[in-house]
Amino acid sequence: MTLIAGGVIVFASCFHSSSDNASSAKISYNFDIRPILSDKCFKCHGPDANHREAHLRFDIADSAFAPLKNTKGAFAIVPGHPEQSELLRRVTSSDPGYQMPPTDSHLGALTPQEISLFEKWIRQGARYQRHWAFIPPVKAPLPQPQNAKWGHNEIDNFVLAKLEQLNMQPNEEADKERLLKRASLDITGLPPTLAQMDAFLADNSPAAYEKQVDALLATPQYGEKMAVHWMDVARYADSYGYQDDNIRTQWPWRDWVIHAFNENMPYDQFITWQIAGDMLPGATKEQILATAFFRNHKYTEEGGVVPEEYRVEYLVDKTRTYGKGILGLTVECAQCHDHKYDPFPQKDYYSLLAFFNNTKEIGYEGDVGVSRPAKMPILTFNDSDVRTAMSFINKKDTGAMMVSVMGERDTFRTTYLLSRGRYDAPAEPVQPAALKAVMPYDTTQFPRNRLGLAKWTVSRQNPLTARVFVNQLWQEFFGRGIVKSAGDFGMQGDLPTNPQLLDWLAADFMEHGWDIKRLVRQFVLSAAYRQSARSTPEKREKDPENAWLSRGPRMRIPAEFVRDLVLSSSGLLVKTIGGPSVKPYQPEGLWESATSGRGVLAAYRQDHHDSLYRRGLYTFIKLTVPPPGMGLFDASNRDQCEIRRGRTNTPLQALAMLNDPTVLEAARVLSQRLEGESSAVGEKITKAFRLVLCRKPADNEQQRLMQYYQDQLTGFRNNPGAARKTLAVGEYPPVANVDAITCAALMRVIDTLYNLEEAITKT
Repeated sequence: MTLIAGGVIVFASCFHSSSDNASSAKISYNFDIRPILSDKCFKCHGPDANHREAHLRFDIADSAFAPLKNTKGAFAIVPGHPEQSELLRRVTSSDPGYQMPPTDSHLGALTPQEISLFEKWIRQGARYQRHWAFIPPVKAPLPQPQNAKWGHNEIDNFVLAKLEQLNMQPNEEADKERLLKRASLDITGLPPTLAQMDAFLADNSPAAYEKQVDALLATPQYGEKMAVHWMDVARYADSYGYQDDNIRTQWPWRDWVIHAFNENMPYDQFITWQIAGDMLPGATKEQILATAFFRNHKYTEEGGVVPEEYRVEYLVDKTRTYGKGILGLTVECAQCHDHKYDPFPQKDYYSLLAFFNNTKEIGYEGDVGVSRPAKMPILTFNDSDVRTAMSFINKKDTGAMMVSVMGERDTFRTTYLLSRGRYDAPAEPVQPAALKAVMPYDTTQFPRNRLGLAKWTVSRQNPLTARVFVNQLWQEFFGRGIVKSAGDFGMQGDLPTNPQLLDWLAADFMEHGWDIKRLVRQFVLSAAYRQSARSTPEKREKDPENAWLSRGPRMRIPAEFVRDLVLSSSGLLVKTIGGPSVKPYQPEGLWESATSGRGVLAAYRQDHHDSLYRRGLYTFIKLTVPPPGMGLFDASNRDQCEIRRGRTNTPLQALAMLNDPTVLEAARVLSQRLEGESSAVGEKITKAFRLVLCRKPADNEQQRLMQYYQDQLTGFRNNPGAARKTLAVGEYPPVANVDAITCAALMRVIDTLYNLEEAITKT
């Protein structure tokens, strides 16, 4: 099916699987043919003119249909006539000198199935289409699946239609306890409290779950949870990176991000302020602060550097972050040459970089002996600013604060295409312009500056911005993006598993004012999200990655929230929002082994008191030595823009949970608190179980834990010194007048709960 939108033919049919058996099935260039060309042909016959062979390119129809220059009278593709198409002859040939791809390319021959797709596509007319991600999203009509009783909102129409197409059925809804845990961790990053669990279990009204979701969205912890992903996108850290790696003060920008999410700032405004808040008419300090997004890159303080080299390096970082984090494109591949797979010439790359080239930022500031917490241009604000317009900043001292932000020069700096990407090899000059393959940059609407770029970025006609953000959020809640390669919507990226759903969500998002909380609410209220995570051999075979949402999402929670769950369930968590980053427990000697000994960050000075019990979002990140505990659980290193974290499962993670002082201290504190209550041991274990795992234990689970408790109790009675040693962990003051032996036994039980896979898995 095609739709006409603004004179552009828009492909809007369901994903065509190459496994379609019907010979009459319509073959899609975007979803069936282009992926094969991209993998097997574009290296030599794609957008990169410098590596193009035989003057032939397959990414545009004019070239693919033109007479071949090296084979007289032949055509690579003859629409409607596969038997006359040289492409088909070459890919079916067994002659090494004639076959394509060439054997020495190591790209591999086409499979019979791929050859069949080419034959059908050419016979059907070899219709080319723009890359699907470069076509503005439109709302296709809602599918009408057979099981009309399943579903809570429009998302479910698309999910169920796809499942029925694949002869699969969704799961039943998860039980209340597991569903609440999932929603609470996804919306706030914290487990539900006992009061929340009890209220939800007691509420049998049809709107019970919806009420819980709305209450979670209204908490300030929502902003903290949402901010974690954006910190990865923005490569936020508390130090500069490079050599001595001294301290920086970008944390007020992090406080602004939390504030923006809690205030439900529309995404188009959220992006506009971060790209060009300083250029808005009558820009406020808050709008200028937002532009610190682009200043979170690494910055050298080494002596003897070439300032221009590093200034260009910072521009490259900004361009890469903008391209990957906001547009979902690998624009950095065009820094040294034309992009080999996407239609981004090197000239277009430097035209995009030109938007950032007029900033006041320099490549080197100061001297090797003096580190400044912010580099020019800077935003300075004081207590008066915080009391009036910037109350969201958790400023603790009375001095003026400085944050690195964006700021434009008074005179225009010419940008040049850099030969092979070298800072000292300028070639032709270029004008600021966005990627024309994505959307033309109309200078009557968009001025050639960052404010123009911001307007172009959030234009309703921009095909990428809404799609990319919707996909990133979908990834956060469902564990996998509709486009798996969330940072690459280009030719080499993964195809969307449900393109109609992605486009419907993106268009709907823009239609409703880029409302982020509304989008989150749509996700978590859908039947697709509410499913049980129970799996079956059939579903694991047909849907191993849960790409089609045949079951509820099941995955380990991100690194920051492992810490948050432990602190929250034990009662240790300090819920203060924002402020300077903190330094919790860390193995000795890590920072010292990676420094020359100069600067305030040469040695790790652990914090104390409340600072030990802050959320993972606030853990101090030194770029040269990231927090080891979070690194073990796949947290971003923050040295560059990251859209999608890896997910590993290693013995080191188990060792961390078994030995981390924070986990042991949490088990000790919870045990001492429970021991101070006048309740039976079984009730204490049940309460601990609910706090950590967010559900009531089954009978056999309760029995095994009681038996383990009795075993530990016997051991500690025989060795009272071991009990005292077990409890001597962490700086949090012990509860007075509790029995050390029973407390240590209960602590071991609680520590066991923290070490269960279920504890740090959101389902």
